[in-house]
Amino acid sequence: MNGIEINDVTKGFGDTLALNQVSLTFEPHKIYGLLGRNGAGKSTLLNIITNRLFADSGQVTIDGLVSVENDMTQGLLYLMSEKNLYPESMTCNEAFKWTKQFFKDFDLDYALNLAGQFKLNTRKKIRSLSTGYTSIFKIIIALSVNTPYVLFDEPVLGLDANHREMFYRLLIEKYSDNPFTAIISTHLIDEIANLLEYVMIIKNGEILVNESCEALLSKGYSVTGAITQVDAFIADKEVIGADVLGGLKTVTIIGSLDKRTVPDGIEITNLDLQKLFIKLTNEE
Repeated sequence: MNGIEINDVTKGFGDTLALNQVSLTFEPHKIYGLLGRNGAGKSTLLNIITNRLFADSGQVTIDGLVSVENDMTQGLLYLMSEKNLYPESMTCNEAFKWTKQFFKDFDLDYALNLAGQFKLNTRKKIRSLSTGYTSIFKIIIALSVNTPYVLFDEPVLGLDANHREMFYRLLIEKYSDNPFTAIISTHLIDEIANLLEYVMIIKNGEILVNESCEALLSKGYSVTGAITQVDAFIADKEVIGADVLGGLKTVTIIGSLDKRTVPDGIEITNLDLQKLFIKLTNEE
């Protein structure tokens, strides 16, 4: 079951240490969230996995084989990055056909079907696409390429709510029909929380969290109720976030819950991944 194994990878840019002895494993057939604030090292890690950058030290292996300058292992990966690496004078149709030359399992019919669903004019040149449709063009390729490992770096940049929802739905449908490893790096944590099986949080180039989403979210809970009642209930608890709307207050808490202590009128819900992320990655 190898997957993508990162062992003690370090990468610096001048005086900036982007990654500091990072070790991770992305197992086959799972959906991962790779989360972190701007500059935390997420894109650097994805670029090292796909040989767009090279680590100063450490090693990356794909299914047990060293990944550096290895065409066999790189053929198992596809990275949808913020940058467009296709010639901008190409039409989308031409880009699809060239992708088929490099990735033998690229499904051209499926790509054209997705283009129809997203209403992407495939006769347009890449340079004439809006920011949102450039993301859609790249999403279509990533979903059609059929490599065992697909890496998404800020995939929904510039997409409206409807198109973001379409992407999440299509990703789950694709994963359900033909499981693969998806690694999603995004700032829209609330939107993808329900998709993720595992969460990895990077802070200042180091791994802060590496565990299943279920285990991570079991470390706390949220309470909602009348302000005075909630304030009394949380007096001795570790609060990481609070919102007030009218006479109602919602508070996010880290710690275990004894349900016998919950008074009538207070509603208990699951921990919010985005609030937990904000708490964990805030600078002291």
